[in-house]
Amino acid sequence: MTNSPETPAEAPSPAENGALDTATLQGIPQPRGEGIAPDDGSWHQLAKRYLTLQLISTTLWIALIAVAAVVITGLTQVAWVWIPAGILLVILLITLPIIPRQVRAFGYRLREDDLVLRRGILFQRVVAVPYGRMQLIDITHGPLDRAFGIAQLKLVTAAATSAVVLPGLTQAAAEQLRDTLIAVAETRRTGL
Repeated sequence: MTNSPETPAEAPSPAENGALDTATLQGIPQPRGEGIAPDDGSWHQLAKRYLTLQLISTTLWIALIAVAAVVITGLTQVAWVWIPAGILLVILLITLPIIPRQVRAFGYRLREDDLVLRRGILFQRVVAVPYGRMQLIDITHGPLDRAFGIAQLKLVTAAATSAVVLPGLTQAAAEQLRDTLIAVAETRRTGL
């Protein structure tokens, strides 16, 4: 593949990225800083069902904490239980409306030499993982993930402390991304 310096190559086999954009969120928010993560249409986002899962999980935590506080107060007749429970409930209730923006702000992009991930609203983070440094690519499903048909892709690189996680991918996208990354990582590793 020959590329001019002005036009770097995009993802390995971008025509095959159909599963990466199926049933995903659209319209990744632009960061406020210049040049942090340009939106040229090549960013992939998380599954729509992941947003639903996050909202349900947070709501279940709110209900669980409230029920636990009521039960403990009823059994012990001690009202101070509501202090820590109230603090946790306020934090979760504040977090609930922020979740859609957090999920929408997460994106990943396949480039010629690396995988770029971006996340964050207030504290924005952009990470580039070189294909040649990838050593392990793991797909994980929790019970709720399986119920919603989503997966989590974990990339482990040569540095022991650096693991990058892509949460909320559809099962097909996780499998396709795993296969693509393994194939590209093998070609990059042989060139080292």
